[in-house]
Amino acid sequence: MPKALIPVQDRTLTEHAMDIFKNIGVTDFYLSTSYMGDKMRAHFGAGDKFGYKIEYLHEEEPLGTAGPLIILKKENRIPDQHFFMCNGDNLFAADFKIMVEEHQKNNAVVTIALVEVEDPTPVGIARLEGDRISEFVEKPTREQAPSRYANSGYYIISPEIFSYLPEKDFVMMEHDVFPVIARAGKLYGFKSNAQWFDTGTPERYERVRNEWAGPFKY
Repeated sequence: MPKALIPVQDRTLTEHAMDIFKNIGVTDFYLSTSYMGDKMRAHFGAGDKFGYKIEYLHEEEPLGTAGPLIILKKENRIPDQHFFMCNGDNLFAADFKIMVEEHQKNNAVVTIALVEVEDPTPVGIARLEGDRISEFVEKPTREQAPSRYANSGYYIISPEIFSYLPEKDFVMMEHDVFPVIARAGKLYGFKSNAQWFDTGTPERYERVRNEWAGPFKY
């Protein structure tokens, strides 16, 4: 099965991820699919039975982590308002209402939800100037780490981002987009110590199954 459909407690991982946003009033979703995308469509359909409206952005060949944005731009479906984007294999119980307020106050192009990590060495760590992110330092030593805050995989994005997408077929947010926005002074971070999990290994997946407590409680 695709990773997006692995069971977490009583539902799929993707349903838990979408519930995080439904919790703050989001009802319209794009699901970016590739490998076994037909199984995603079969499970979710148009989203009616889940209380969502779902459209699909399918990648015949991998387009990178910016793939959904590339498709929206090519198909002239650019959103006209701020939107959320997340890695589908992560769950985060941050207060996203406050994050939206901070994003708008800062006039940011992208605000990245940052999670504090005990060990900064295996991940990209944000160098912060107040709330503004000047760069990510990849896999620093403990001594070289500019902070303990890592990219959680949850973003608020302004439509302006589409002017920062390079004209190529494979684009990584982390390497091709965020550094350019950071140099423009429009990349911000939102720190949260809320419960956060990724499901990148069997051990982490077991923790998610046993410990995920759901979205922020308003």
